[in-house]
Amino acid sequence: MPDKFLIKGGKALKGEVLISGSKNAAGSLLAATLLTEKECEISNIPGISDVLNLVEIIKTMGAEVKWLSEKRVRIKAKDLNPEKIPAELFEKARMSVLLLGPLFSRFTSFKIPHPGGDKIGLRPITTHLEGLVGLGAKVENSGQFYRFERPKTLKGTKIVLREFSVTATENVMMAAALAHGQSKIEIAAAEPHVQALGVFLKKMGLKIEGEGTHTIQIEGAKKLGGTRHIVPPDYIEAGTFLIALALTGGQGKIRNVDPDHLTFFLEKMKEIGVNFKIQGKNIWVEKSKKFQAARIQVLPHPGFPTDLQPQACALLAQAEGKSLVHDPLYENRFSHLHELRKMGADIEITDPHRALIFGPTRLLGTRVDGTDIRCGAALILAGLMARGQTIVTGANQVDRGYENIEEKLKLLGAEIERVSEN
Repeated sequence: MPDKFLIKGGKALKGEVLISGSKNAAGSLLAATLLTEKECEISNIPGISDVLNLVEIIKTMGAEVKWLSEKRVRIKAKDLNPEKIPAELFEKARMSVLLLGPLFSRFTSFKIPHPGGDKIGLRPITTHLEGLVGLGAKVENSGQFYRFERPKTLKGTKIVLREFSVTATENVMMAAALAHGQSKIEIAAAEPHVQALGVFLKKMGLKIEGEGTHTIQIEGAKKLGGTRHIVPPDYIEAGTFLIALALTGGQGKIRNVDPDHLTFFLEKMKEIGVNFKIQGKNIWVEKSKKFQAARIQVLPHPGFPTDLQPQACALLAQAEGKSLVHDPLYENRFSHLHELRKMGADIEITDPHRALIFGPTRLLGTRVDGTDIRCGAALILAGLMARGQTIVTGANQVDRGYENIEEKLKLLGAEIERVSEN
């Protein structure tokens, strides 16, 4: 049965929390190991379901997978068979789509099931497909599978993506890695996990420039070698715990953070009134006096991340004045706002992408539904400061993006338990 969280709010969090490796970076790095027949070793892997499922898919396809420790894995993808992709696992997570680029580089024909993921709106893989078509792919959607064929020899080219899609950018980077000649990706995403993939590919021997900008240039390689790499810290998890400490009137240290990945987010937190200091790779959060309303506009990196918008909304419900939130990326990204209203938040959803939040309002514990990863995280944060008991369903959804979130919160003093639904 699915799990749920029981939370008794009203306790100020205090202590230290260690941030895990980035979920999104781990996904692309694991997928990139399929570009070579040599051994690759990746450490600081977060123990979350989406990442572990991806490792299992890679193993089931025939790669040699050996866990050297709980957080370190060695992969040698010398023998692969895409026909062995387990459809049930592939369809569980959106992250599975990252296998598309490497498989395109390795095989002239193959098929993949439809990838899954959060129910936050229409998330077609059109941008991915168009990028591969630019490299010579022929794609057929049979309803249950996407079938791919490509020329025996891949040739580099210019690819203009239709949107700043992180996973499409990563897939085209990996697909172009073994193409003959130069490839240029325009309208590329610049998120930290795209940058991490660029560093990893360079260590494998690929000539690549521009990762972290919206134009990436790649000189295709005949073959790539093995390497070792450390998954960077998860900046979304770091931002979530910063809000948790601030929202509960707590104080503490967030360890293993790259503040450069959160530049705009941290500036917005300052504007709202969150009291914190950056100390190297740590962030020290002090008790905040009061929060002020703000305007949050979600934008591609280095703008405000969509994956921190729901958590920020929980904070804005305690801010003085009228806040405006605009998130144009997904039409169902506001599911958390409906749930926050059940707890007493004063929120007006003006259209599927805009909402007004009036505060501060006293939140009362009740049963709310965590419909996706970040919605569930936002409701946990709201429950931590609400009066009484809050029940947050969808714990298994939260597990797809956070490693042991309830255990980390307990170490900070939170009263939170995971129980099975009856």
